[in-house]
Amino acid sequence: MKVYVFPGQGAQFVGMGKDLYENSPLAKELFEKANEILGFRITDLMFEGTDEDLRQTKVTQPAIFLHSVILAKTLGDDFKPEMVAGHSLGEFSALVAANALSFEDGLKLVYKRALAMQKACEANPGTMAAVLALPDETVEEICRKIDDVVVPANYNCPGQIVISGTLAGVDTACEQLLEAGAKRALKLKVGGAFHSPLMEQAKDELAKAIHTTVINTPICPVYQNASTTGETDPEIIQANLIAQLTAPVKWTQSVQNMITDGGNDFTEVGPGNVLQGLIKKINEEVQVQGIS
Repeated sequence: MKVYVFPGQGAQFVGMGKDLYENSPLAKELFEKANEILGFRITDLMFEGTDEDLRQTKVTQPAIFLHSVILAKTLGDDFKPEMVAGHSLGEFSALVAANALSFEDGLKLVYKRALAMQKACEANPGTMAAVLALPDETVEEICRKIDDVVVPANYNCPGQIVISGTLAGVDTACEQLLEAGAKRALKLKVGGAFHSPLMEQAKDELAKAIHTTVINTPICPVYQNASTTGETDPEIIQANLIAQLTAPVKWTQSVQNMITDGGNDFTEVGPGNVLQGLIKKINEEVQVQGIS
């Protein structure tokens, strides 16, 4: 079965989407519509901005969303997903690609999410760290015993978990994880503690916007980060989308469930190739490719 997956924050690069804009009238039309909706020319920042411009959460998230969604739309009749999923922010791209959200509503939600997350990061400073070569259970147990806020945030693939929390909490966890045998516990260059309780403020803001947005029945199951199972019920999709900001991204479990349910041909749509690498580490027997 054909599966399309959509990347999250971190996949951005200067020049992203420029070829699409220049070579596809549909893409150009959608990018220009996005500039109108956002109230600034995000295309200028995507095509000719700096790395620093693109690292701002309020730019990064809509930029990756636009690249992914517009790319999927330019595939036309060739885009026939039997399952979709997205990593964190990529879940919004997946929902638009599967017609559960309109392009306009998806972009508005992503921008609200980005602004709310940026505000939460400023109010509650935090960070994240990648932990390599420890069992999930060991990481969970060490995080649980630390007094500061620190939790598993991304289950990326076997042996790779990202933790998230307060600056002190993540520092303490990194020390203890290395002592426990982690190959690496590397702090990431991110603006805050995504997918942790420190995002509660952003979750409340986003929930209001999601509750007033129409979510349709998707054309195929959407495997969501919070539940890891294929969802088609708009009410469940809505609840999982709200939960996602403070819940971990269970990517390993989602991919495993898609494979169990018959998914064997994965295509990553959007900038970068991170998800292709993770899927191969989760199951090296499935077919994996990318469109960027």
